[in-house]
Amino acid sequence: MPVLLSRYGLLKTRLDRFTRMLRGVQTCDVRALHRARVASRRLREVLPVLQLEPSVAVEIVRRSRKVTRRLGHVRELDVLLLLIDDLQRSERYDRESLDRVSAMLTEERDEARRQLTAKLPTGELNRLVTKLQKVATSLAKSDRTAAESRTATRALRWAVDARVERRAHALRAAIERAGALHLPDRLHAVRIALKKFRYALELAGELRDDPNIVARLKTFKRNQDLLGRWHDRQVLIDRVRHAQASLTPPSVSSWSRLDTVVMGLENECRRLHGRYLREAAALLAVSDGVGSPSPRELALKRSHR
Repeated sequence: MPVLLSRYGLLKTRLDRFTRMLRGVQTCDVRALHRARVASRRLREVLPVLQLEPSVAVEIVRRSRKVTRRLGHVRELDVLLLLIDDLQRSERYDRESLDRVSAMLTEERDEARRQLTAKLPTGELNRLVTKLQKVATSLAKSDRTAAESRTATRALRWAVDARVERRAHALRAAIERAGALHLPDRLHAVRIALKKFRYALELAGELRDDPNIVARLKTFKRNQDLLGRWHDRQVLIDRVRHAQASLTPPSVSSWSRLDTVVMGLENECRRLHGRYLREAAALLAVSDGVGSPSPRELALKRSHR
């Protein structure tokens, strides 16, 4: 990945990705919603290391978190409907049961899209972009001053290294706490910690030309996708059980067919959990020392004390 040595560069690349997706968000395009949500998470990850005024950083992080949350509900429903389509094509699940759950989710998704338009209007998104553009312009001016640029770049490296190390520690703790048992809440915590670690490591990869970081990012992406598939099925299980409880009038045969879907999804979750267990040791090994600076960088740090 390209090496960026300025706060402006790190912010600008992430802001551009977010801005490009806004038109699709307005039309509730499935892919644009997903990419805008990911872009908002990456923006939130970079903001704390930019050495902004605390009040400015807090406000933008708050607004960005609201965007992520609003997009997240619609995105989750889109993902569940896409998963049901995949399950139907596999012909391993009862089609009538899947159609029943799909109808419920489609109705909920349509309402969520209406709520998204009402609670996250275009004007609010544009105000967030404008605020971030002003911050980027201010950083660009500061970074053009040679002395300030050197100081800011050095502080930026240290801030990113500290953030990566903190994310690595959180991931190791989550993996160790999850252990080998299939406990959904703890495995979900691993998924979230892995996602945050990956975004922090992306920052480090953009500040230094290190092939090891590129390799580690591929490992994290692969495992994030794995745990994402597990999570989607776990959420769908809850939705199918809700469909069972909502049967009107109650039907033993429909309940049994839905229960068969739950059992099939639970088997898939256990299979994916088994794959995760085979990767967990490698994740721990990769995360160890990932935030540590190179010997050359340590020497540079000592020389500036």
